[in-house]
Amino acid sequence: MLKMAVLLSGSGRTLDNFHSRIQEETLNAEIMVVISNVADALGLSKAEKYGYPNFFASDNETINRLISDYSIDIIVLAGYLKFYTPPPALTRAVINIHPSLIPSFCGEGFYGSRVHKAVKKRGCMVSGCTVHFANDVYDEGPIIHQQSVALDYSDNSEDIATKVFTAECEAFPEAINRVDERGIEFFWNRS
Repeated sequence: MLKMAVLLSGSGRTLDNFHSRIQEETLNAEIMVVISNVADALGLSKAEKYGYPNFFASDNETINRLISDYSIDIIVLAGYLKFYTPPPALTRAVINIHPSLIPSFCGEGFYGSRVHKAVKKRGCMVSGCTVHFANDVYDEGPIIHQQSVALDYSDNSEDIATKVFTAECEAFPEAINRVDERGIEFFWNRS
């Protein structure tokens, strides 16, 4: 079972998903701490409600100091909208989800609705999400799991976002379970 630190910046929808799946015993992980770089993030209120230790921290140094108080196997970026540099011991243990099928529509500046608008503008008929390890370059770490969704001609960027988030709710827990089963180094050694 993986012990996770969850970093978020917003509403905590992914935290909701993790919490629910842990309760259902379909996610083989334990949330040790939740940290947000936004002081009034709804995700922090949800973490409090769920009983997880939770903190506001606006910089990497403070985040890493907080994480050091817990036994952590992986750091999960769950809608964390800031570049994060982990402590040296966890450099290869940061997992992110991106709302496209990498290598398409990724890299610096591609996040959230920007991705879905670009997918719509290009006329793509498939999109999806990619769960990957993070490194020091946006969206270039080893891929753990990808999940695609079919798009309709009439889908607007909001429709695409809804379809992709539904896929994310399946893909992110699946990826974490795969890391638990195979270990972190398996994925780094694939690339």
